[in-house]
Amino acid sequence: MNEASWRRLEFDKVKAGVVSYTISPAGRLLAERLVPSTKQRQVEAWLQETYEAAELLGSGASIPLSAMDGIDSFLSLLGKGRIYNEQELEQLSVWLTSVVQMKKYMFSKREIAPTISAYAESMYDCPVLRDELKRCIRYGQLTDQASPDLAYIRRHIYAAEDKIQKKMENALHKYRTALQEPVISKRHDRFVIAVKREHRKQVPGTVWDESASGQTLFVEPLDASELQVELQQWKADEERERTVILSRLSEYTESFSFELFRNVEAMASFDFITARAKLSRSYNGKKIELSDQPVVRLVGARHPLLGQHSVPLHVELGYKWKQLIITGPNTGGKTVTLKTIGLFVLMVQSGLLVPAEQGSEIGVFQHVIADVGDGQSLEQSLSTFSSHITVLKDMLQAAGPRALLLLDELAAGTDPSEGIALSIALLEQLLKKGALAGATTHFNEIKAFAARTPGCQNGKMAFDAETLKPLYRLEMGEAGESHAFAIARRFGLPEEVMRRAEHLLVRKENQFHETHTSEQSRNEKETQKTSSSAASDFINKNLKKADETKAQNPKEAKKPFEKGDAVWIYPLNKMGVVYRPADERGNVIVQIQGQKLTFNHKRLKLYIAKTKLYPGQNEEYDLDIVFESKENRKARKLMNRKHVDGLEIVTNEDELL
Repeated sequence: MNEASWRRLEFDKVKAGVVSYTISPAGRLLAERLVPSTKQRQVEAWLQETYEAAELLGSGASIPLSAMDGIDSFLSLLGKGRIYNEQELEQLSVWLTSVVQMKKYMFSKREIAPTISAYAESMYDCPVLRDELKRCIRYGQLTDQASPDLAYIRRHIYAAEDKIQKKMENALHKYRTALQEPVISKRHDRFVIAVKREHRKQVPGTVWDESASGQTLFVEPLDASELQVELQQWKADEERERTVILSRLSEYTESFSFELFRNVEAMASFDFITARAKLSRSYNGKKIELSDQPVVRLVGARHPLLGQHSVPLHVELGYKWKQLIITGPNTGGKTVTLKTIGLFVLMVQSGLLVPAEQGSEIGVFQHVIADVGDGQSLEQSLSTFSSHITVLKDMLQAAGPRALLLLDELAAGTDPSEGIALSIALLEQLLKKGALAGATTHFNEIKAFAARTPGCQNGKMAFDAETLKPLYRLEMGEAGESHAFAIARRFGLPEEVMRRAEHLLVRKENQFHETHTSEQSRNEKETQKTSSSAASDFINKNLKKADETKAQNPKEAKKPFEKGDAVWIYPLNKMGVVYRPADERGNVIVQIQGQKLTFNHKRLKLYIAKTKLYPGQNEEYDLDIVFESKENRKARKLMNRKHVDGLEIVTNEDELL
């Protein structure tokens, strides 16, 4: 799989969404390691897990996940001889309680989520360890029940502290005139009283501290010093016993290492699965059909990063055609369509539900490679064209029945004629290898390739000709136009510039068709002379295939335009009327607003047949009313009656572009 393509398809943003929904370090690590799987069974299992977790969340249930605070660091030290403190062991006890809760919860949900509930059966609640920790530790401290010796020591500590308390209270009364305040406090774990500096000699004992001003001394009275020494000895015994108990508990905990690690793995898996379900629910994801064939069918698909207000996409690949060529205006949604196809495949193969309707189906692909964006790189010194070629090389190497290849703006970044030739050659090779390919383009030659090539299909992004706005809706089976002139007018380019552009386009179209016709004639002669060459074989083969297709499907042959037919002119995005049907070169003369222009018949589409356009619906209708001026019609009528010296009819046919 191609990680650079994942970023181009914005899979990294979707993956970041999964990471953000995890609540434990171990679950987060699993999310960060998520990559699309190329194994059918693995993908099926992941999708089932996510679906069941989403069902649990949808039922209103709160899954008792654990954040596992400190558990990772705790387990990382197991087996290394560490003696854990009371807080760490109590944290382990609390976590084992959450394991018990998860097991009970999943057992109660086994009908809703049979697959993931079974995972809880592999968890160990370790009741013996849990009970021992609860018996020995409470509120972060060892209990008196932790050991008989600890209980014995603490009884003597309590007795010694009680005796000291009484001695200190006597001292307060005895030395009251020398005290700063009648309060018993502790300094360096010793009981002391606050004595004024000037009265220090009145209170025999040991000074353990003084105030910041130095006016108060904290003195341990001599009357209580022996009892305090005894107390410190008992506390030292308590610390030794504490170490013994914690060592015993730590060693006992290590004996459950296997069970604890398994619990962490299971809890992390639940966290990861739930994160996938939460993300899927955030964009209304659904579990679609997973095919064992390399196909893509999306019904009502919405890009997860665009939200619920995006226009739903209907598209398919791999059923009736292997290649889909998408055309239409800029900002019309062509690139988003490619990204949606590629991203949905990556999401499904990562076990994520996708926002699409019933009837959607996706297969498992070995390679998903996308050439989306200009790909320029200053660091790698790659131009737009160089970056495209680099990706195309990867595509050709990966091409096969289980490859999904997405190409944005075919023939971009270089000379159009060379780019078009290279693009068509590439599409032919990908088709030969059986790879699924989706591509966008503005070039008519590539649209024509898709229209005439079995296994290819045209599609266009819908465009509202009245509002001049894209509709972001993919329509299959027909190539679209770029609508550059219409969009330019919408954004306010001067009309003078637009008329000049239309004039240049028409002239270029005619020059192209004249050149194309002469080249075709030369190619046919060259074919007869050099039929043994690979190029001539290719031409003859395609000519023969075209003839066979016409012979087998005579109904599909396009009906020729007739004089008087209203036709739609794609280059000008306008309607005109046929003045002269197609000649042997396929060129048709069309009248537009009193001007007669020449277009190849491929650039025209029947808009309204003449039989429906003119009254009478018969062959006798006088079309001169449409094509000739009033003066010419009067002159023709007069010439039909008699000869008139100097009378002539002038037409502009010789001035046609």
